[in-house]
Amino acid sequence: MSIPTVAVVAFNHFSAFHVSVPCVIFDDILPGQRLFDLRLCAGEPGRLRSDQGLVLDTGHGLDALAEAEIIVVPYWRDPSERPPRALLDALVAAYQRGAEVVGLCMGTYVLAYAGLLDGRRAATHWGLEQDFLHRFPAVRLDTNALYVDDARCITSAGTAAGLDCCLYLVRQRHGGAVANRVARRMVIPPYREGGQAQFIEHPVPTSTRDGRVNDLLEYLRTHLDGPHSLDALARRVSLSRRSLTRHFQRATGLSVGEWLQAERLRRSQELLETSAHSVETIAGLVGFPSAAALRQHFRARFGATPTEWRRRFQPQATV
Repeated sequence: MSIPTVAVVAFNHFSAFHVSVPCVIFDDILPGQRLFDLRLCAGEPGRLRSDQGLVLDTGHGLDALAEAEIIVVPYWRDPSERPPRALLDALVAAYQRGAEVVGLCMGTYVLAYAGLLDGRRAATHWGLEQDFLHRFPAVRLDTNALYVDDARCITSAGTAAGLDCCLYLVRQRHGGAVANRVARRMVIPPYREGGQAQFIEHPVPTSTRDGRVNDLLEYLRTHLDGPHSLDALARRVSLSRRSLTRHFQRATGLSVGEWLQAERLRRSQELLETSAHSVETIAGLVGFPSAAALRQHFRARFGATPTEWRRRFQPQATV
């Protein structure tokens, strides 16, 4: 399997945090497992200096964009300033040859100035929504999403949402198990709720501050295939049905049914990515009454069928 090349574009007056996010995620973050070929590129001539006095020596210029499979614009210094023509042309050329083009936070402005977002959905920092809508009326700004993927133009909301977006790209190229390892390495959640962002999943709490709820979560995770009534679960933790409902909602933010469905879908993702089990077998293992039920809920949550998901994240599988 070839290693995707990622070009991260930096400018003068760069934001150290925004530039560091893709550099950390796409560098050698997992010891002994190289996921991407990272290249830090200068988006304009001259010295690249942050407002805090940090200086970047990139080693690459815009020519590196011609070879990259993923191009990340992590920031832009001024919404009212049009980026350099050479940069905009390089982004358009890269997109036209099939590269994914990513704008994190204010980097969305750069993609919009290039005309790549016209007619497409996009996300940017919430504080710039009105300015962005005024400057780029042809772009369909999604004000609720942490990130948006629309036809290889991927954009994110502000600051920490850049991490969510970069993790999405890791998952897209290497599957959920690897993305979860990267998230653990970063000490961040692998998922955060994100409105309409493609393939974002509701977080499934694995532990809480409530010991009885924690015991119940552990039991449910190891018995997903069984039927679970509220009365039976309440007896298991020595609570009334009403008390269990209240404790569980307060501890996890979800009802028991919502948690179970989210965990069953999460587990089905893992099995599709890491096993050769049929969809019918996976449905039984995770507690869905039939393969049809799994397919229905899976597609509603992830926008893809289980078979499509397996083809994407386990390309060596035969389905």
